[in-house]
Amino acid sequence: MNLNIRGNNKMIVMKFGGSSVANAERIKHVAEIIKMNLDEEPVIVVSAMGKTTDNLLAAADAALKGKPNIDAIKELHFQACKDLGISKKEVEDLIQELSQLLVGIVLIKEVSLRTKDYLISFGERLSVRVLSAYLDKIGISSKYHDAFDIGFITDSNFTNAGILDETYKNIDNKLGKLKDNYSYTPVITGFIAKDKDGNITTLGRGGSDLTASVIGTALEAKEVQVWKDVDGILTTDPRIVENTKSLEAVSFEEAAELAYFGAKVLHPRSMLPAMKKNIPVRVKNSYNPKHPGTKIVAKLEDEDTLLKAITIKKNITLVDIVSTRMLGQYGFLAKVFDIFNKERISVDMVATSEVSVSLTLDNGNGLSDLREKLEEIANVNIKKGKTIISLIGNVHHSSEILNKACGVLKNNNINVQMISQGASKVNIGFIVDDDEAEICVKELHKSFFEGTEKFKKISGSSS
Repeated sequence: MNLNIRGNNKMIVMKFGGSSVANAERIKHVAEIIKMNLDEEPVIVVSAMGKTTDNLLAAADAALKGKPNIDAIKELHFQACKDLGISKKEVEDLIQELSQLLVGIVLIKEVSLRTKDYLISFGERLSVRVLSAYLDKIGISSKYHDAFDIGFITDSNFTNAGILDETYKNIDNKLGKLKDNYSYTPVITGFIAKDKDGNITTLGRGGSDLTASVIGTALEAKEVQVWKDVDGILTTDPRIVENTKSLEAVSFEEAAELAYFGAKVLHPRSMLPAMKKNIPVRVKNSYNPKHPGTKIVAKLEDEDTLLKAITIKKNITLVDIVSTRMLGQYGFLAKVFDIFNKERISVDMVATSEVSVSLTLDNGNGLSDLREKLEEIANVNIKKGKTIISLIGNVHHSSEILNKACGVLKNNNINVQMISQGASKVNIGFIVDDDEAEICVKELHKSFFEGTEKFKKISGSSS
């Protein structure tokens, strides 16, 4: 398999999420992983420790009621410092700054989006100070950086800020010298930045992964690694099927479809910067660091794989809209989707004909108003308790995939209520009842993957 990858230097970016640095024991483990990879000149990106973000939000709620409390946050970080044998002075100044912020919230009795971003930033800022100090203690020369200090600049869309293009040059100016002289291991906050007015911002869903991707792009790294708690991207949900396998490689399009339709993969936007520069992103397991994980690349060549993975997305609402009086007239679909736009309801999957459209919604909120507006132009049938099963596979084999999948479903008396093939052509999705979903996934996985030589070939698994 030709992975079509690029790497202009030996440097890698390694991102560790909150569960990977949840406490002193996990931080020690992460430090060992970093030590194992020092020859690859790692740049480290870290999320907040454990449940710190949740605890910060809870502290804000308490402050609004006049009773600020950061005991849980102080205890976690002070105990980590004690267990790691580093001074708590590393975090005391930030703890004091956090206390002052909460006093301010008590006084003004308000938490704006700007204040919320400032508040949440303390999690990542505390985390990098603890990890960097511990790396120094065990002999790995390290410096911590708040992301805005190495040039992360965003717009002022607080809680979901967009990164400005100048960020890439700023990062290269600040850290680019490490490509020629790797004199220390940088530990950088994920998820946070500043706008042009100097206000702290956060990057929204997948923010820390996005931070890593941006840094990897700016430094033209060999690879961006995102460390999680599974052996890369799996063929399906391991909570449903026991003998899932990890995939050796997937394309960006496949990874995006997997993420959107229920797999716990990277958020698509977090991969975009690296993918635009053809820098591979690898999903690895911090609990099993020797496993190669899954590589996500812009394009896979010379592939003969029939199917990559099966995803499951439960608690979906199916909406059937039919209007025979629109037969031969234009504008039916435009009217339908204009209603969804005005109601601010997002659609997952769509199947259409000239006078009908079936579509799925991620939740069932606001359905009464939606039904009322739709019934002005059509007959409407809304059904809850549905599941989207998605087959992520090779565009060149869609007919074969459909034929095989329909045979499995027929043999198990499972009634498919809607089928849709995505525009990317790597995703075929169909709707079944929630109570049929798990048996559906099990039987499909058995048919497409289990006990076949071809599966062993495509999985890339050493297990």
